[in-house]
Amino acid sequence: MKYFKHYAAGVPTIAMGILLAACGGSSSPAPAPTPMPTQAPALDTKSPSVARQWNEVLLEGIRNDFARPTVHARNLFHISAAMYDAWAALSETGATPFLLGNTVGSYQCEFSGHSIEKSQSNQEIAIAHAAYRLIEHRFFRSPGVDHIMAEADELMVVLGLDKNNIDSDYVNNGAVSLGNHIADCYIFYGLQDGANEQFNYANQAYEYRNGIIEPQQPGNPNALANADYNSWQPIVLEEYIDQAGNLISGTPPFLSPEWGHVAPFSLDPSSAQSYWRDGFEYKVYFDPGTPPLLGTDSREFYQWNFSLVAKWSSHLDPADRVMVDVSPKSLGNNPALPAEDSVDAYEAFYQTLAGGDASQGYDINPATGEPYQTQMVPRADYARVLAEFWADGPDSETPPGHWFVLMNDVFDHPAFEHRWRGEGDLLGRLEWDVKSYFALGGAMHDAAIAAWGIKGWYDYVRPVSAIRLMADLGQSTDPMAPNYHADGIPLEPGFIELVQAGDSLAGAADEHVGKIKIKAWRGPDYIEDVTSDYAGVDWILAENWWPYQRPTFVSPPFAGYISGHSTYSRAAAELMTLLTGDAYFPGGMSDYRAQQNDFLVFEQGPSQDVILQWATYRDASDQCSLSRIWGGIHPPVDDIPGRKIGEQIGPQAFTKAESYFGI
Repeated sequence: MKYFKHYAAGVPTIAMGILLAACGGSSSPAPAPTPMPTQAPALDTKSPSVARQWNEVLLEGIRNDFARPTVHARNLFHISAAMYDAWAALSETGATPFLLGNTVGSYQCEFSGHSIEKSQSNQEIAIAHAAYRLIEHRFFRSPGVDHIMAEADELMVVLGLDKNNIDSDYVNNGAVSLGNHIADCYIFYGLQDGANEQFNYANQAYEYRNGIIEPQQPGNPNALANADYNSWQPIVLEEYIDQAGNLISGTPPFLSPEWGHVAPFSLDPSSAQSYWRDGFEYKVYFDPGTPPLLGTDSREFYQWNFSLVAKWSSHLDPADRVMVDVSPKSLGNNPALPAEDSVDAYEAFYQTLAGGDASQGYDINPATGEPYQTQMVPRADYARVLAEFWADGPDSETPPGHWFVLMNDVFDHPAFEHRWRGEGDLLGRLEWDVKSYFALGGAMHDAAIAAWGIKGWYDYVRPVSAIRLMADLGQSTDPMAPNYHADGIPLEPGFIELVQAGDSLAGAADEHVGKIKIKAWRGPDYIEDVTSDYAGVDWILAENWWPYQRPTFVSPPFAGYISGHSTYSRAAAELMTLLTGDAYFPGGMSDYRAQQNDFLVFEQGPSQDVILQWATYRDASDQCSLSRIWGGIHPPVDDIPGRKIGEQIGPQAFTKAESYFGI
């Protein structure tokens, strides 16, 4: 068995007098040896670190599993924490493990009485066995298990380790056994943390209250018949493929509506609100309150939110020749988030008709001292690239994993220095990676618990349901015009109008006259070949409105309120800012290129190269949030609470993680 070993230069420790006596030399006392100067341990620059290697295996595992952002946020945290525990247990830095040797919740993981040498070599061995065992356990039901475990097996071979060594007697044996013991602790901890892992994370009580929606059929007749304008609807498709590319049989259930019960990292369980429905308790952290509801006094805010999504759908045609500057010169540096949930407050933040937000941009790149350079691209290309870059599918690592990818890219930047909070001495790569993954994993895990706890309780409608429903009801703008209904969709000239006689949409017998039409992305029916076709924008019947998504997906299988993307992204951005000690990306700007006609997968495009450039981590987070509106997945009322909650979770998780580091 071959292991990585690290040797340090040593000096003799046997007294010179003893050596001389043993060799027959003078027995007179020898002068004391001159002390050798103490040298600091050589900085660990091994790259990639073993933690990074296992993080890449984990991300590849997520890409080949079902698209379950809550489950994978938990996997990212538990496996990152297991690696951190293995490192901390064999570290001389004063760091303390999270689960190993502690009681977390009701579970106690023992750790005492070992004689394992504290060395980087042993840290790497323990990390590898902990990560391998836990990945093996968490992905054994995965549709891509063969590929996932082939990747894990290959890494164990590269590391010179025996995957079949499952001994966990760390007291009498070495680092291999310690890694296996840590994995056992996380496996048993995970079976009682509230995720219901032993039953494949199945829902225990949640039942949907609305009728189904069939997007391939016109309108939303089931919600109309049930008079339920506000609840989430399961989507029924002829063929459903999740965001990881897996064919799903039947109607996908609501993913993780009871996730508020999962044991958090930094959240205080006593702070969660308890709500009851159908005899089941829903746990809600950072309760944002009830979203706007159609049929109530808050209907105007509801109508504004979902009609904005419909209007932004009109931006997705590069043939409209609308050009925008997408560089940090014009985008980013947003003002404060809306202080209240109202049309006026949100209109001041979002560009209701033109798209985008109240970005102020930046004059100077602080890393170079030079102005940011303008990047003019078609608005449609920018919006479509954003929607697909952040959509996380197919073959994606899901939103929490996406931020691990971004984090790794930041750490690989040639200008990046591995100084915690941007201060002090450089850290070795292994120490840096295990601490960073542990902190970000905790934040992503808590973001999932907070966002899905809210989703499960408020059970809120998605845009495809709301837009079609309002259009089925009619228009709410003019009581004297045809097809008026107070809960209908507001008219907006040039964007949302009534079908008139003689209109191309009127129908052969004028059967559609008086219905609502929307200027929007025409939908997947207009795309035969995604490599050469794009749907474009035109007037369509609102009853046929479609998000900018595949015909086999349409919308995620869980409620909209609040946006998971916004919550994950803002939490990650705040944590990255604290961890690096800098709000800005290395070099003052990110650089993700979407090549002309070689990036989009929903349809052909972009029509020219688009470089996603964010000055700060928060700017990246903000653009992720906007992507979900252009993609037809969330209205602003889902977005803003997610950003606000993420803004609290990121620093809270970072502080909690640091409390284990002994700094």
